[in-house]
Amino acid sequence: MTNIKKVSELAGVSTATVSRTLKSPGLVTEKTRDKVMKAVKEAGYRPNWLATSVKTGKSNSIVVLVPNLVNPFFMRIIEGIEQAAQERGYSVLLGDTQGKSQRENEYASMVLTNRADGLIQLDHSFPFSDNDAELAETIPMVSVCERIANRKYPFIELDNYAASRALAHHLISYGHSRFGIIAGQIESQIYRDRLAGIKSVLHEEGIAFDDSMLVGGSYRIETGVEGARQLAGREQPPTAVICFNDDIAIGALHEFKRLGLTVPGDISVTGFDNVRVSAYMDPPLTTIDQPAYEMGRRAFEVLLQMISRQPLNRTREILPFTLVERQSSGPAKS
Repeated sequence: MTNIKKVSELAGVSTATVSRTLKSPGLVTEKTRDKVMKAVKEAGYRPNWLATSVKTGKSNSIVVLVPNLVNPFFMRIIEGIEQAAQERGYSVLLGDTQGKSQRENEYASMVLTNRADGLIQLDHSFPFSDNDAELAETIPMVSVCERIANRKYPFIELDNYAASRALAHHLISYGHSRFGIIAGQIESQIYRDRLAGIKSVLHEEGIAFDDSMLVGGSYRIETGVEGARQLAGREQPPTAVICFNDDIAIGALHEFKRLGLTVPGDISVTGFDNVRVSAYMDPPLTTIDQPAYEMGRRAFEVLLQMISRQPLNRTREILPFTLVERQSSGPAKS
């Protein structure tokens, strides 16, 4: 097996620096870290993490709680987490919770019993049971996308308020004034931020919003199908529909077309997330691109700082978004 000395020679640093980079990457510069990790890959070096875990009392594993593994957006986040974790010698244990608190409690307890060193939560809920809540305050945990209400854990997120404002401005620029919204989970911060962003733009433009045009309640394709059916049945249907993720938008596109409506001729549809399939829909979907892979990587890096007991510069990190305009949005029907 290639040893650490070979890695140090390839990277042009000491063996102590290689060891420090692998054990505590936050203690070395980004330039040094990149050189060492490139040398590790080139040399095919595999550190003896088992021996290290016996010495340090750490498992070199983390738990990632996912509300729905089928969701392609979550899978992109997990890709980022997995890659960053692999580079640091950590294993990733995935817990598909299906949004059920009991499942969350069971997976989260792995950190409390030292079977994992930290936890990344991709949902908005606090994953520990009431009995474990006090002890859990000391547990390294990071949330991605969502925020855990009334808790002080760090989180990585998008500026959902600004992103939804960008979508609303985009549609208004095409002359739309009757809007429908098919939302995700209504108890989450994402829901509140995105809805507030849309309504703020409508208010600024003097466009009234009819609350009966707000439907949905989950991030599933079926939510988009049912939401589209409801909106199309209104006495005055919307000319533009903003969906709170791409799965919802895909379901809505399917149902509007089944009902005989053209997109965007009769109705414009936008999504959120820019999952890979959104570019291949008929028509291709206008959406907000979230840097999901980078969100995952950054979540692990912050978690590793917490595991290593390093101070965090900030507890909230906001990553940039991009509005991707495709053919599912266009001029309002006169």
